[in-house]
Amino acid sequence: METKRTGIFENGLIWFGAAVSLAEILTGTYIAPLGFQKGLAAIIVGHVIGCALLFFSGVIGGTVRKSAMESVKMSFGQKGSLLFAVLNVLQLVGWTAIMIYDGAIAADGIMHTGRWVWCLVIGALIILWILVGVTNLGKINTIAMAALFILTLVLCKVIFFDSGAVGLGVDDGTMSFGAAVELSVAMPLSWLPLISDYTREAKEPVKATAASAVIYGLVSCWMYVIGMGAAIFTGEYDIALIMVKAGLGIAGLIIVIFSTVTTTFLDAYSAGVSGETIFSGIKGKYAAVVVTVIGIIGAIVYPMDNITDFLYLIGSVFAPMIAVQIADFFFLKRNAEEKNVQAANLAVWAVGFVIYRILMRIDMPLGNTLPDMVITILLCLIVAKCTKKKAESEQ
Repeated sequence: METKRTGIFENGLIWFGAAVSLAEILTGTYIAPLGFQKGLAAIIVGHVIGCALLFFSGVIGGTVRKSAMESVKMSFGQKGSLLFAVLNVLQLVGWTAIMIYDGAIAADGIMHTGRWVWCLVIGALIILWILVGVTNLGKINTIAMAALFILTLVLCKVIFFDSGAVGLGVDDGTMSFGAAVELSVAMPLSWLPLISDYTREAKEPVKATAASAVIYGLVSCWMYVIGMGAAIFTGEYDIALIMVKAGLGIAGLIIVIFSTVTTTFLDAYSAGVSGETIFSGIKGKYAAVVVTVIGIIGAIVYPMDNITDFLYLIGSVFAPMIAVQIADFFFLKRNAEEKNVQAANLAVWAVGFVIYRILMRIDMPLGNTLPDMVITILLCLIVAKCTKKKAESEQ
């Protein structure tokens, strides 16, 4: 039986849906103190860096037709990759809960029926999306994305044309440019351990990956600008209140629910796929449903209002991971999949993790992800050269 493959358009829709997200809008509000011009520049620079890494990650998994966590085995070995699979599942469970929480808070701000009600509604829709399946979402996603596109344009009009500036239009000195860049890198970086779960299904993996990264980057920038613009031009950081003030009502509710569902579906689905890497006997689709249920419970029980520390933690784990993969796949052309543990690469990753955390304390114009990636890649190449010479000398 021939495997059903996704096209470039379908992949583009998936990543359009990933980018249309309340979490992205919320993160954009954090950049408002930098002022509009500097903030816009930081958003663009950060997304160029983050989406370039997203592209490389998607190409690796797409080319070899492996899920994101299966492709990690090529650099860290069968057992070594389990560390990242576990960390990925944990971050995806966290994202699922955060997204449901954000969506429920915003929906309740519009309709006032109780946060827990919207947690259940949004969670049920995510489960429906999962059960339909990634290869069968074409028509559903097309309709949902068209509605989101139109309604997000309305939101843009309300923020940028129907409100008066309230004074945050210039840098007030409370946020550095480098910190804003890092916040902009962080969101595409959070998708690195997921993108191959979708590009592996594509008919043309490289083209589909390029389309996914570009579309995600453009739409994510747009979401960030909406959040930043909301804070600058309306003085309001709560998107739900902006929608209420604008009289969007049901239209605003639709934006909130569908943007949450189309994004969180990817988190839960990929958590299930990563779960297959850890436990070979489970089915990813049903594991994704379990993750969604856990996310619903977490969203009802725990407050999750500030996600900046969570974003930085994700960056510190996965930026050096993909750096090692890039060095192995594109430069060294090697595959450690047959090994249990590729100890040298795990050591390089650990050093990269520590360097990232150290660089967080230094204000750098381009953020700390890019320098950390460059250092980690160079370190990986140096270690590979040294171990090769040692092996040759022992023969």
